[in-house]
Amino acid sequence: MIVRLFLALLALLAIAAPANAQMLGAPHVRFELAPQSASAQPGGVINVAVHQTIEKGWHTYWKNSGDAGQATQVKWTLPTGWSAGDIVWPAPKRLREATLMTYGYEDQVWLTVPIKVPASAKPGTVPLAAHVDVLVCKDICVPESADVKVDLTVASGAPLPDPRFGEAVTKAMAAAPKPAPIQASAALQGGALKLWAVGGALKGADATGAYFYPDASGVIDHPARQAVEHGPEGLTLTLKPAPALAKAGLTGPVSGLLETRAGVYQITAQPGAALPGATGLGAVPAADEAPSAKAKGDIGGLAVAVLFALIGGVILNLMPCVFPVLSMKAAALARQAHAPAEARRDGFAFAAGALTTFLALALILIVSKAAGHAVGWGFQLQSPDVTAFLTLLVLAIALNLSGVFEAGLSLQGVGSELQTKPGVLGPFFTGVLAVVVGAPCTAPFMASALGYALTAGPLEILLVFLALGIGLALPFVALSLSPGLLRRFPKPGPWMETLRHVLAFPMYATAAFMAWVFAQQAGDLALGWLMAATVGLGLCAYLLGRAQREHAHGRQALVSLGVAAVSLMLVGFLAISATIAAAPSTDKAAASATDLPSEPFTPERLAAAREEGRPVFVNFTAAWCVTCKVNERLAFSDPAVAKAFARTRTLYLVGDWTRRDDVIAKALAEQGRTGVPLYLVYTPGADRPRILPQVLTGRMIAKAVGE
Repeated sequence: MIVRLFLALLALLAIAAPANAQMLGAPHVRFELAPQSASAQPGGVINVAVHQTIEKGWHTYWKNSGDAGQATQVKWTLPTGWSAGDIVWPAPKRLREATLMTYGYEDQVWLTVPIKVPASAKPGTVPLAAHVDVLVCKDICVPESADVKVDLTVASGAPLPDPRFGEAVTKAMAAAPKPAPIQASAALQGGALKLWAVGGALKGADATGAYFYPDASGVIDHPARQAVEHGPEGLTLTLKPAPALAKAGLTGPVSGLLETRAGVYQITAQPGAALPGATGLGAVPAADEAPSAKAKGDIGGLAVAVLFALIGGVILNLMPCVFPVLSMKAAALARQAHAPAEARRDGFAFAAGALTTFLALALILIVSKAAGHAVGWGFQLQSPDVTAFLTLLVLAIALNLSGVFEAGLSLQGVGSELQTKPGVLGPFFTGVLAVVVGAPCTAPFMASALGYALTAGPLEILLVFLALGIGLALPFVALSLSPGLLRRFPKPGPWMETLRHVLAFPMYATAAFMAWVFAQQAGDLALGWLMAATVGLGLCAYLLGRAQREHAHGRQALVSLGVAAVSLMLVGFLAISATIAAAPSTDKAAASATDLPSEPFTPERLAAAREEGRPVFVNFTAAWCVTCKVNERLAFSDPAVAKAFARTRTLYLVGDWTRRDDVIAKALAEQGRTGVPLYLVYTPGADRPRILPQVLTGRMIAKAVGE
């Protein structure tokens, strides 16, 4: 409040200051009058811009300056009969100053004014003059003013562009926001100001980062977040009304600028109901959470996202989701350690499998996004069909590692003949499985990279996912290309078979974990069918192994293979039965395996708790997210967390994303995220939550809610 009063006082001083008054040293803004045309026609209109060149780091203000500041004021001195119209204001920038939000300009701005020339104007030279008052701010605010003038030529011929300013003024006029064929309405609902806009350029456009600049103050709380939801015909903004508007109610239209990635438009929202097509496709990141309209194609922003994706892909190798698959990599390296050519081949085949799978996931996400579906990171494990298939697949891999049956004598092949020439399907498959099983983890740096990609276009999504795949494969490929490191492995011998059997157990653990995830998604009855399928798979593997060992006895091998084939068909039948029997889990907080008192996450419960002034901790988790489980087992189980929650009366909400849930997908998108884990701490009085790291400690949680 003190800051606002101080800035307002300076603004009043600026208005009252005499011409050419300067304060605190040299001026920070240079002014000049810039005509669009070299001459003016009698009876016509000439556009003249007040050009401001602003010192670096300083800014001036838009017509609605926001929470502080003062709009530029221009007083014209014109020949008799001449008249000046209103300023054509360019779209402003959002300038956050501490807890305030202001709207203004940096570097330079062209404030164009149409000036009407009377029909009686005589050919010749006429002077135009203007007195300009501005408030220019940096760490301090300084009122400045200047008297500027320009001589115009009145001529009857067609005007030509001004050789100095004509092109710049024409560009400024073309870029200025204009009325558009957009239908808009507004209403106060549940303490929020809803603004719906449809039609025109908004139809099918990307609504990410949309923002509304009201023409006048007293309409919205400027610093508050503007939540965005898009629909097939347009978008919906949820704004926080200014106290005066919330008290008096909406009695008239709301006008201003609607900024989108498609452009900036002047709109007028009439009081009324929601417009068809303004909602229905879910939330998208708000303006402060998404790359700006200019940044969408910005090479620097994309380069940072790609770099973060590359680093996140490397770190993904260390996340709990990927640990079981590391055993497969270890088995491959042990076998090829003293065969450099085969090691290089396997390294590149593994990379090809990882990259192919990441690109396939990217294409699925692009198509789903285009169709308006809220699909997030790790979506493949939200389906009981996928988790049932992965349970059986990983179990088959474990049985192979245990030697129950052979698939090319190692995991790096799918048949013994593949060990000689082709020999690449095994490592390729390992790369595929590493992504499918490991991708639900979100490593550090991944969240921001994915958030950037999924709020941008298809090319950005593909590039970021490609970088993730390169990062995941990079350590394995680098090791396979390093003969010195490979030679440190012991020479092949009986120990390799022992290692292979030992490495089967992480895969058994993964199969058990996948079965548990399936139970969370599908229920006990479906789990029973899946367990029967695992028994059938075990029988099939045993019979297949027996047939392989009895290859010298054709008839016995044929019988074993026949029974194995029947067993495999039985496995398929049981697996299908399991997925058919799958029923949605009714326990919405089931994914959180902690003893902390919790409630299921809903936007309504979160809003109600915040209205009560209670701190809220939101845990977005999933049964298939191993990082989530590790955090809950180690960090959330710390007694200090329970004490901190009890002392501060923190409400613990659990958002279970084990199965697809559009409400949770929308909540994640509102924070610019696409996957779990996500931990949010809402403190009383704060407009936005604090986002905690993806790997937690009990002390970290207790400190976050105790502040």
